[in-house]
Amino acid sequence: MEELIAKRYVKALLSIAKQDKKATYIEAMNAISVSFDNPKVFAVIKSPIISTKSKVTLLVEALGKDTDAVFVHFIRVLAESKRLNLIPAVTKILNEQMQKENNLYEGVVKSQNKLDAGELEKLEKTLKRYTGSTVKLVQEKSDLDGLRVNVDDLGIEVNFSKARVKEQLIDFIKKSL
Repeated sequence: MEELIAKRYVKALLSIAKQDKKATYIEAMNAISVSFDNPKVFAVIKSPIISTKSKVTLLVEALGKDTDAVFVHFIRVLAESKRLNLIPAVTKILNEQMQKENNLYEGVVKSQNKLDAGELEKLEKTLKRYTGSTVKLVQEKSDLDGLRVNVDDLGIEVNFSKARVKEQLIDFIKKSL
């Protein structure tokens, strides 16, 4: 339910945002969304005792004085509609929309051994050829005896495991006999 409501706000923001301001809005929304991880900030936003105007002032002042008037109005509309708690969901959807517009996605490579930059670049080129989208991969260390590539926004998960290959080879040999 939250996501459906957040999509409407994202659609409204993107429809009125100028192309050169979209990146600024995303950066601001990401900054606000990160602040929601702090329990004290979240308590202030959820508090019915604190006025809507105070909440808007708090969020806008955290962004700085040179914040765009359209963005300030967007935050004010969220506050007046009692939807400030949706900011993390709005941020997530806004980031997804911009990834679609730019055709640029982020993915994760998990493996025991660290891959060098050349190997990551080859994986990125292969994914680009396969999906038609630019994918930037980040590596994470894991206990997996193999390699796992995951790009959530494109719905891609590729897993190469030594144990799995071994099992499939044994099954193939058994079926052959």
